[in-house]
Amino acid sequence: METQVQLVFHNNGLRSYIEVDLCARCPRQDDKGCCGFYSPVFYATDLVYLLHNQPDLLDEIFAMDCITVLDASVTINQQPDGDSYRCRFHSREGGCRLPQHLRESVCRHFVCPDIGWENNAGLQKWKEFFEKLADYEIQLNNGAAEYVKAQGLTLRNPADRQQVIKAMEEYLHQQTQTRPAFFEEMPSQETAVVTCELRFGKEWTL
Repeated sequence: METQVQLVFHNNGLRSYIEVDLCARCPRQDDKGCCGFYSPVFYATDLVYLLHNQPDLLDEIFAMDCITVLDASVTINQQPDGDSYRCRFHSREGGCRLPQHLRESVCRHFVCPDIGWENNAGLQKWKEFFEKLADYEIQLNNGAAEYVKAQGLTLRNPADRQQVIKAMEEYLHQQTQTRPAFFEEMPSQETAVVTCELRFGKEWTL
């Protein structure tokens, strides 16, 4: 069975994301889809963004139980849900409770492979955009982690956390004074419709 899927590509610099209308009618039909298979990881670029835009969410994340805190990142571990798991930000009624710009990078960029948009010749520019963005984020996050480490700080120590995120902010401010060219090469938003073969349940690839 073929279906049309609408994708909206948002170029918001480091907070860019892909909106997919199929999520609301997920072919997995298990009321959690990809949110049953992934534990979100918040790195420096995410933590600093939350500090400025949603500090209460930052506080909520570090107050959660069952999180894995490393020197420069925090993972929100999935919670058991039946015979599998569920992301702690996902609800049966409304899906992810975080708007897309507040999510970490995987959750902002992920599109089910079976949609196949990356094979669309007309969308190669967006494929390249998100590949470059992923590389850029990794570079910034790794650099911020080294910067924090050099100062003898770690998120593992609750007493350090405020200072760690401030150090990350300082590093990212220095490194992002000049915006990469690929941000300027794309429009702020573009909508596309692709056709894919719809399959259901576990036959739908995540």
